[in-house]
Amino acid sequence: MKPVKTKHYQILLDKIGATFKQHQKQAIAQIHSEKLQAYWSIGQHIVEYEQEGKIKAEYGKQLLIQLTKDLKLSLGKGFSRSNLYLMRQFYLKYPKIQTVSGKLSWSHFTELLSISDDLERSFYEQQIIIDKWSVRELKRQKKTALFHRLALSKDKEGILALAKKGHKIQTPDDLVKDPYIFEVRHGAIYLYT
Repeated sequence: MKPVKTKHYQILLDKIGATFKQHQKQAIAQIHSEKLQAYWSIGQHIVEYEQEGKIKAEYGKQLLIQLTKDLKLSLGKGFSRSNLYLMRQFYLKYPKIQTVSGKLSWSHFTELLSISDDLERSFYEQQIIIDKWSVRELKRQKKTALFHRLALSKDKEGILALAKKGHKIQTPDDLVKDPYIFEVRHGAIYLYT
């Protein structure tokens, strides 16, 4: 015998669905948090092993090559040399795990670790949190040099607004601006109008 689908039954279905989705979301967030903590700790173990009690260590590629072979055999995927290098960098760039934002994924951090300037990395990290950027959006904003454009701009609010919604072409003047000023710094070309 089929239950009658009443208004109360639909409310029950909605409550169960919402409860499940809420706890599923929390579980996924907890998994991401644990993954970040694990990768940070692995980086810490690598750095401490390399330093052998010294303040600074000579970074050895051979260690990561050997670790990759052994960890893949015992633990499976996820321990490529590049991933171990990133875990090491993660620990070095964020020496206090408490400073690591649980709002960012490991993919966000791997992208952030490619930024050598601490101020620039911190800027992008905050923008990810504020604007809820995906990794794809972070890459786009880095590629368009948002940090550098803001640093050089007199209209910081305007640049941030452009970063959020993009540049909408409404008139021919929006497409072609004059004069153009090109500047090449650190292998990047900057355009000022």
